Amino acid sequence: MAKEIFSTEDHEYMTQAIKLAEAAALNGEVPIGAVIVLNGEQIATGQNRMEELHSATAHAEILAINEAAKHLKNWRLDGATLYVSLEPCQMCLGAIKNSRISRVVFAAKDTSSIAGTAKYTCSVENGLLEKESVEILQNFFRNVRKIKGDSGNKTVT
Repeated sequence: MAKEIFSTEDHEYMTQAIKLAEAAALNGEVPIGAVIVLNGEQIATGQNRMEELHSATAHAEILAINEAAKHLKNWRLDGATLYVSLEPCQMCLGAIKNSRISRVVFAAKDTSSIAGTAKYTCSVENGLLEKESVEILQNFFRNVRKIKGDSGNKTVT
């Protein structure tokens, strides 16, 4: 049997990130949630708010990083862990690097992402509660396609 790499705390914080993703979906946002922890203390949370704020940069990770920096009164988040329900995009990856976050734990891989885990400058672990995260994302996009009458199948002409 493989050794579990995730602690009880990891599960607790990822569960919270997934709940934030669910809340984002209820608000019509792509369901992504993020939690930042430093020295065993939760210092920030975020959920996608792009539609609400009319901002391409209102990703869960960016909002959580901003909140954490305000909380600490310092943009450097050395030693912090970011828990996020979906693999961060390229923009968020840049913010993670710039803020000096030490560890990233994400639930589901983003198969459309160009970021890739090889480009992280911190410890990266994934797959924690992946099934739950994927299910929320799939349900969200299934409902969006139903509302828009779009099958989701894209053909290039």
